[in-house]
Amino acid sequence: QVQLVESGGGLVQAGGSLRLSCATSGRTFNSYAMGWFRQAPGKEREFVAGISRSGGGKYYTDSVKGRITISRDNAKNTVYLQMNSLKPEDTAVYYCAADLSSPVGVRVAAGLYDYWGQGTQVTVSS
Repeated sequence: QVQLVESGGGLVQAGGSLRLSCATSGRTFNSYAMGWFRQAPGKEREFVAGISRSGGGKYYTDSVKGRITISRDNAKNTVYLQMNSLKPEDTAVYYCAADLSSPVGVRVAAGLYDYWGQGTQVTVSS
């Protein structure tokens, strides 16, 4: 079992920044990959960014490249999502997820992730 708790969401103006955190517990943190997903009202959940077990591999969806950075602190069992230059279309509930079976890199399909946090709301006003 892995428990995931997100924090850091909120309301921000367009162009602003937020840093999301996802604290984990339950299994050795550096044994699994992590991902961030988001879901806007009326839309499907989509992959945002992912990071490999070691932190050496990172992958981003095209719409966030250059604006959002994923990182992990294996000593603190925490993964982060630094979001800069936020746009109204970034508004969504953001979820972190754990992929216990990822071989080496990062996988983007939500169905491959084993555990999910409760989500944190990010709202970007124009």
